Amino acid sequence: MYFVRKTFEFSAAHRLELNYQSQCSQMHGHNWIVTVECKSEQLDENGMVVDFSLIKKKVIEMVDHKLLNDVLKFNPTAENIARWIVDLVPNCYRAEVQESQGNWACYEKE
Repeated sequence: MYFVRKTFEFSAAHRLELNYQSQCSQMHGHNWIVTVECKSEQLDENGMVVDFSLIKKKVIEMVDHKLLNDVLKFNPTAENIARWIVDLVPNCYRAEVQESQGNWACYEKE
């Protein structure tokens, strides 16, 4: 099995739809740090699991310097963003999303 990991950062704002009072319901921004992990039993014709630049491009072009509520079709929690990344990036099985120091979420396909 081959594995690759890519870490990158993007800036974006969001507001959370919550069923309780929270400051996070107000629009606010983060410098999000994302770690994407991909795997494959076979390499592609270029000898890669997935091109590192493609991993970043697929995520960045959708969310960088955007209001996440406008571009994503779900409540943009760190947990939901991690799941979205796993579904978006080829061969991705795990994504970690850090929205601020000490606050991160992870989604991993079983």
